[in-house]
Amino acid sequence: MDVWMPVVVVVVASYLLGSLSFAVIVSRFMGLNDPRSYGSKNPGATNVLRSGSKKAAVLTLLLDAFKGWLPVALVLSRGADHGMGPEVAALAGLAAFLGHLYPVFFGFAGGKGVATAVGVVLGVHSSLALATLLSFAIVVYFSRYVSLASMVAAVFAPFFYLLGDGVVWQASVKEVLCLAVMALLLIWRHRENIQRLLAGTESRLGSKKA
Repeated sequence: MDVWMPVVVVVVASYLLGSLSFAVIVSRFMGLNDPRSYGSKNPGATNVLRSGSKKAAVLTLLLDAFKGWLPVALVLSRGADHGMGPEVAALAGLAAFLGHLYPVFFGFAGGKGVATAVGVVLGVHSSLALATLLSFAIVVYFSRYVSLASMVAAVFAPFFYLLGDGVVWQASVKEVLCLAVMALLLIWRHRENIQRLLAGTESRLGSKKA
């Protein structure tokens, strides 16, 4: 029990942190409409941007990424004193990601998790984040589909982590599994985007809606 208690505390705290829906919190603080009431109704930075406030959208993006990065970074920097290493850090990141998708404070109806996933990956290692963001940028550049790029980058993240094993970091099965679960959940949350991509009706970056 003593061995597992710190891990349980970290996982629960990470989930609660992830459950802070900053799209809703920032919008309320800045006097904007609830992002769940307009546009895609998704509580994320992209939908907050539809309110017309770039400042609110950027703040939401940064805070959503921060809540994914923080628990991972804290465990990696402080966890060794309590017997916790990279595997627990990855688990904490997954818990924060789940909190964003299914926030206990907001009726378990959260966002799609892209920014939070980026924060988790950044917390794991900056090189992993760079490789993942580069894959995102390449797909966006050639396809102009942000949703497609987000899913491709999420899928590539665990593969990049495996490729770096023994070179940049020491990977473990549990860490790879956490990244893979995040990728699968992110794709699941983009299922409507997938339908639109298949139908050819998904919005491209820079295009104007009629």
